[in-house]
Amino acid sequence: MFTQKANIIFKDVITKYHIINTVDQEFTNPYNSKTEAIEHLLYRKCWIDTVQWHYEDIIRDPQIDPVAALTLKRKIDASNQDRTDMVEYIDSYFLEQYTSVASKPEATINTESPAWGVDRLSILALKVYHMHEEATRTDADTTHRAACQKKLDILLEQQVDLSTAIDTLLSDIEKGDKYMKVYKQMKMYNDEELNPVLRGQK
Repeated sequence: MFTQKANIIFKDVITKYHIINTVDQEFTNPYNSKTEAIEHLLYRKCWIDTVQWHYEDIIRDPQIDPVAALTLKRKIDASNQDRTDMVEYIDSYFLEQYTSVASKPEATINTESPAWGVDRLSILALKVYHMHEEATRTDADTTHRAACQKKLDILLEQQVDLSTAIDTLLSDIEKGDKYMKVYKQMKMYNDEELNPVLRGQK
């Protein structure tokens, strides 16, 4: 199943990141973009999400220097754009995979595309990793660990449910019961022509 592969890759990415555990570390993709296209995209997608997860931790430091916070905010904006771009690349991959499938007359479109489901799955893998850390923290009391274990159990259930839903959607598309489109997110805040503040600086 597709999500079995995706979840393994996501876990590998998160584990690899935490060996050095810094947002400034060098990124290398072990998958070939031509011969292992979807694996390459999934690995890159989760790496972006993992770095951004830690950006979001850092920027919430109440003692952060305001200048450093502004620099980091711009990195988060750029990361959000990269994340959206990767979702569109993944959807384009799926669209190409199913280009020869003839949709049935009664076929319907899903509320979200396969890649946006994958986006949620990647973030969920990060939640599972970090909640597991909290549930097993030796410097935390038993009440904290027990509460986090309950949350972890729910996250793991969500991971199974979301994985099943994504695999079902892909199967339905492959059978022609569903069809998909690649929707551009039309982000406006980074565009000098669409953001009135940026436009005013030109």
